[in-house]
Amino acid sequence: MKSHNPPAHAADLSVIDAAHALLCGELTAVELLEAQLDRIAQRNGGEPSFDGDEQSINAWARVYPQRGRQQAIAADQRLRTEADSAPALCGIPWGAKDLFPVAQLPVTASSRVLEHNIAQRSAAVVEHLEAQSMVLLGHTHTHEFAAGGSTDQVGNPWDLNKSAGGSSGGSAAAIAAGMVPAALGTDTAGSVRIPASLCGIAAIKPSFNQVPTTGVIPLAPTLDHVGAMARTVADCALLLNEMSQAPMAGLPWMGWGDPSLNLATQPDLSRRPLAGTRIAVTQRTMIDLVDDDVVEAVDDARAACERLGATIVELSAPVEMNKTDYDTILLAEARSYHARYAEHEELYRGSTRDFLAFGAPEMSVSQYLASQHARIDVTDRWRNWFRGHGIDALLEPTQAIPAPKRGSGYDADQAVGGEDPMTLFTALWNFTGFPAVTVPTALGSRSGLPMSISLISGPGQEHRAVRIGLALQRYEFPSLTPVSASSL
Repeated sequence: MKSHNPPAHAADLSVIDAAHALLCGELTAVELLEAQLDRIAQRNGGEPSFDGDEQSINAWARVYPQRGRQQAIAADQRLRTEADSAPALCGIPWGAKDLFPVAQLPVTASSRVLEHNIAQRSAAVVEHLEAQSMVLLGHTHTHEFAAGGSTDQVGNPWDLNKSAGGSSGGSAAAIAAGMVPAALGTDTAGSVRIPASLCGIAAIKPSFNQVPTTGVIPLAPTLDHVGAMARTVADCALLLNEMSQAPMAGLPWMGWGDPSLNLATQPDLSRRPLAGTRIAVTQRTMIDLVDDDVVEAVDDARAACERLGATIVELSAPVEMNKTDYDTILLAEARSYHARYAEHEELYRGSTRDFLAFGAPEMSVSQYLASQHARIDVTDRWRNWFRGHGIDALLEPTQAIPAPKRGSGYDADQAVGGEDPMTLFTALWNFTGFPAVTVPTALGSRSGLPMSISLISGPGQEHRAVRIGLALQRYEFPSLTPVSASSL
């Protein structure tokens, strides 16, 4: 192979740009990996730790440099020998939330309950991405067992005193700080979209069952989604295209997944790329709890969509999710799973232990089924609303408030489900299983923290929301980069 000099800042390449550089021989997978490992050493704030501290980002639960080097060497070999047929993401580094088992490696859900747990087999999506010669950097921290929204052992790269969000907070912080270009997260009430929003990156929660959850440590299996996280919508779309090809076992609940998913990764380059697109806004954005910076972000995005040619329609939401139904499903499924660890109750963090309520009476089957039947009705009414009004996407806030102060997320008596201002908008789209794309916009004029909007489309219609997100990032809202991260 010809000799060459890698880019001065290889760790700052987008997924798409890095993939191009690898395929063109401008950069090797080993060089890219070493750039990312150097960035982790510079910015993580020391070795990964269980609790973190107020001076560090601490995005990682564990990093695997030797394993990564072996994978990078193999990826370079594949790029040389399969120059015309190597996978699109061959050699791209990525992180996996600490719920995704990787064979023969620890997987702990960032919990002392699983402190010595070693995975016997990889999750289906992990097996698939590694078969495509992606290079796993390590496991990123999750809020313990994904049972909350702070991931308080992780600092937000924009302000270490602020929450990175959760439960995929480690993945979001690692991407925002330039330590990895892409990562996997899980989303049960907003756990991919919310940390992406708070850390100023993009995310896609696909339709339910679009990406297999097979092998992933669950929170609530009929609400859980596997999502893509990266700096841009385009990078997320490229990753999600690949993730959705992972083989999956059939699930009996809301099979919206599309095996032919092929999301665009480049925006329409016409003068009015959103001409003919119908975007809805509803009274849901006018809830009193919504912070002024968040309202401003939605208003700015609305105006941007109109400048790009979209038609904005104001409509009434067809139905609101009953928060009790959501919480019934969430708690019944989570508590059923964690019953196996009841004898280790004292090892859980305070908020998780409170959430799981070991020793509490089991919810009745009739109560659980009634909530699931109510869910079917809500889902059907929203699906008909999208179809009946010809809506390509619904424009909403991602969460109601900017990043809150870090430090109390593991305290007992935390809000769960629909009661949390972080999940006020997001939980409905887990309840219905509809896809949602989170697009970073700008810094709040009052808070100075990242703002975002979310675009929700009907089931199996990811491409509609992605198309809008691509246009917004291309023409209106360039990627955000935290100044504080570069100084750590």
